[in-house]
Amino acid sequence: MWRDYSKSYIKNNRASSISVMAAALIATMFLSLLCCIAYNFWTYEIESIVLDEGDWQGRIVGEINENDLATVQNFANVKEAVINTELSEEKNTVLDIYFQNPRTIYRDMPFISEQLGLGSDAVEYHSLLLSRYFIHDPQDAEPPLLLALYLAILIIVAISLILIIRNSFELSMNARIHQFGIFSSTGATPKQIRICLLQEAFALSILPMILGCFVGIAFSYGFIELINIFAKDVSERHVAVFQYHPFLFAVTIFSSVLTVFFSAWIPARKLSRVTPLEAIRSTGGLQLKKRRHSRILTLLFGMEGDLAGNALKAQKKSLKISTVSLLLSFLGFSIMLCFTTLSGISTRYTYFERYQDAWDIMVTVKDTDISDFDMTDKVKAVSGAGDVAIYQKADAVGILPEDWQSEELTMLGGFGSVAGKPNEEGQFHVEIPIIVLDDTSFLEYCSQIGIIPSLDGTVVFNQIWDSVNSNFRYKQYIPFVKEDRTTSIIHNASTDNQAVEIPILSYTQTAPILREEYENYGLVHFIPEALWKEVSGVIGGLESDSYIRIFSDGNADLTDLSNLEKKVVQQIGNNYKIESENRVQEKISNDSMMNGMMIIFGAFCVLLAIIGIANVFSNTLGFLRQRKREFAGYMSIGLTPQEMRKMFCIEAFVIAGKPLLITLPLTVLFVQFAVTASYLEPMVFWAEAPVLPIFVFAATIIFFVALAYYIGGKRLLRCDLTEILRNDAMV
Repeated sequence: MWRDYSKSYIKNNRASSISVMAAALIATMFLSLLCCIAYNFWTYEIESIVLDEGDWQGRIVGEINENDLATVQNFANVKEAVINTELSEEKNTVLDIYFQNPRTIYRDMPFISEQLGLGSDAVEYHSLLLSRYFIHDPQDAEPPLLLALYLAILIIVAISLILIIRNSFELSMNARIHQFGIFSSTGATPKQIRICLLQEAFALSILPMILGCFVGIAFSYGFIELINIFAKDVSERHVAVFQYHPFLFAVTIFSSVLTVFFSAWIPARKLSRVTPLEAIRSTGGLQLKKRRHSRILTLLFGMEGDLAGNALKAQKKSLKISTVSLLLSFLGFSIMLCFTTLSGISTRYTYFERYQDAWDIMVTVKDTDISDFDMTDKVKAVSGAGDVAIYQKADAVGILPEDWQSEELTMLGGFGSVAGKPNEEGQFHVEIPIIVLDDTSFLEYCSQIGIIPSLDGTVVFNQIWDSVNSNFRYKQYIPFVKEDRTTSIIHNASTDNQAVEIPILSYTQTAPILREEYENYGLVHFIPEALWKEVSGVIGGLESDSYIRIFSDGNADLTDLSNLEKKVVQQIGNNYKIESENRVQEKISNDSMMNGMMIIFGAFCVLLAIIGIANVFSNTLGFLRQRKREFAGYMSIGLTPQEMRKMFCIEAFVIAGKPLLITLPLTVLFVQFAVTASYLEPMVFWAEAPVLPIFVFAATIIFFVALAYYIGGKRLLRCDLTEILRNDAMV
């Protein structure tokens, strides 16, 4: 009997059925999309780790012979053991080990090392790769929580979707309270009513769930391809290849079944608890406990505004999800666009525009002192290379006597007023960043600032940030020290007991053309390589890497710089471990990353908007059951179809307009705060403000909300509303 009744109801109530099917489709689509994207991000990260660090799982370093290698290969759980010829040395052999079951690696590796007669310090684990397979050291007090994070996100999304699509089921079920009251009075039990409603829910949802799963897969494929398009110019990135696993399909369908079950079970349980008398007396229409006048809507739209306001209040609970989703989506989208615009302006001002004339190619020579780099002439001889400077950085400190501070600094209150307090002896310890230039570059720098070129001293960069009269965005500088001393005493940063006195060739406020950000309150010294060899043993503090700044002698476009970079890498890449970048490619990569970030955040905001709009459609497609008596009553007192259409327009205006009206002032406040905090001129931001994208996003929300009301209202007005008052069945 119940099966026949359910089939009849589904057949004769297509609007409610479509609403339920659409909700199930959307829920499954989002679950499938989430699972696919999470899986592809996971596999992509594993691929990146393997490309950068290799796919080894465990590693043993020590004196290993052929017998030891055979012992490891014969270990039960070892899949493969390979000697790493690149890392192995004469005395220490590096053995990469792969396991059949890597989950026991933290137990097996110490045992293997012991069998080889080596200690625990000979064992290395590829912890980063293992953690991505959710394998962590049992001794680790804080294991990685990546799997827990994925599960938490999936549960949160599922709960959110339950709350969303529950409304579709609730609308369909509440419209039948009167009918189920009759069934209950004739002997139907609450359990039978719940089972009947759940059967209907799954009968309507099974095909949309399968379709939604495939739609989610298609969307995730498109999402990965979109990321590849926007990130194609990001250097040192490999292309993401869409991947899928049958297990994902099972997880998606299982999650969708649970989501649909709880979405239908919550209103079904509530409906089955209604007493037969309450159910029979229910009209199924909108109920407003206390009628209130909507003064603003009445003032703006008259009687129709008042009626629409009361209808919205009666639907307040069911429309809450729509309101919150649309509000969060528009607010998030607006703030995200404004934030990325501000970030782009800031990055452009503080990096790309500031240093665009300071470099074309930058090469970082890893773990190499400038004195050990012996390919300077070969780099300068590379075809297409113009000016080349090689340098290294070091940290030192110095003591700043009060009488050495410049008059401008003294007028601000002295060094202590801008950077710190003196010691017990009234002296200030200041940082002395050291830039060690190759001799040729240093001599050229001396000529640039108008002094006699010499390798027998240092050039002091005599400026300090006036933080009292300027901000970090638009810095103003004043002289740091008086230019009356001929020597500078530099102390080792680790101990004050070691110091060296260096002649000062000149004071200047013109730095060499390097892509460097100097300390705001540091007294920078530029020292030639020849002099540094003499004093480095005392000063110390040298960083491990050296840097090569290269200018192109061509047009400095992407093609020229890419070719030049390739030639430089080929010249020195075989002898040193290096990292290289070029200015134009760096700008393109930064823009691509910003666009990618906007896509990801924008997609999330669109997701929230779709959820809210779907909830609006769910309500409006339930018009035929939810509001039939309401509008039949209005017609009985003389309300015309045109006036009812006006009511629909007012409701759509309020639903779509409320989030927008709340968001706009909040966005303006955020922009005002962010612009003030970043010390940007307001007109600089407003000249690039993302007004058009925000307007398009808002117009899209308004369009779809209006479309939902148009469809629902058109269907409602086509019905014979006078017949509804006499007959509770809707064909």
